[in-house]
Amino acid sequence: MHLTPARVADERDWIRTRDDTIVPLINDIRDDLGTHFDTDVDHVTTSQYQQAVDTVFADGDLAVNVAAMVALLRELDVQDDYPGFVVDELLGRELAATIAGTQPLRTLGEATFHYADIHVHGDPDQNAGLDDLDAALAAGFQERLPGWDWTERDSPFRVE
Repeated sequence: MHLTPARVADERDWIRTRDDTIVPLINDIRDDLGTHFDTDVDHVTTSQYQQAVDTVFADGDLAVNVAAMVALLRELDVQDDYPGFVVDELLGRELAATIAGTQPLRTLGEATFHYADIHVHGDPDQNAGLDDLDAALAAGFQERLPGWDWTERDSPFRVE
């Protein structure tokens, strides 16, 4: 694989066009997690998602790493899939964490990836990495975007 600034821009554009898949997935995840944790979580709009994609790709160092993992997952396929299960899980988890940001969102992105991954299933004719890619994008961006009450208040553990 050869990454250039043009390839990074192409991957960003591809991620932005996934809004019709990723935004509903984010909202489904938020609804499910909100129910499990007895809280209301705001839904994400297409505009918020696309702005978050642009924010991630505005940081060149972050962008090249996200683009590389996206490109790998888009191309990844393993005959009979199961032998490749570990590598697509590893790449998906790392992509979700990288998009989510710093701690604690990074770890929450990884955990949410695994939750999302069990709910996303690709078509039999798709590469094995694509369902993990969708789960990773949804998990990472749902952590990055506002809507969780605990992220929108001052922490009670803040020391001044």
